[in-house]
Amino acid sequence: MMRDSAVITVPSHPRYLAVIRAVTGKMGELCGIDENTTEDIKLAVDEACTNVIKHAYRGDVSRKIVIKYRITRKAFRVAIEDNGVRAHEDVLKGRNLNTIRPGGLGIHLIKRVFDVLAFDEKKKIGNRLILVKYLKGEK
Repeated sequence: MMRDSAVITVPSHPRYLAVIRAVTGKMGELCGIDENTTEDIKLAVDEACTNVIKHAYRGDVSRKIVIKYRITRKAFRVAIEDNGVRAHEDVLKGRNLNTIRPGGLGIHLIKRVFDVLAFDEKKKIGNRLILVKYLKGEK
């Protein structure tokens, strides 16, 4: 199995979410992940980047989002970096699913798709969200 990586930097404008989805899909394909799972991964990464725009940058479309992809023999790893408002660990819990209201389900979607979801606390300014999907038979 190959080891490979790619990095993209895009403006924090929602129109670039299509670019992120396209690159994420291609990286999933290169990793050998099945089509349905790759589609789920694309949605999860899109959701995480949407959260960066909404919450870390509070809608400011002039900032940058860095997405780093890494493929190893055991996992597909995505790191999403911003320099916006720092998120609290509580964000990773997601909202209560018993509460009936629109929105706020992104964290639940991301957790369903990825095996690991964590903030890298070593980043001093902004956030680095680490997402890891273990490949078949690996954990």
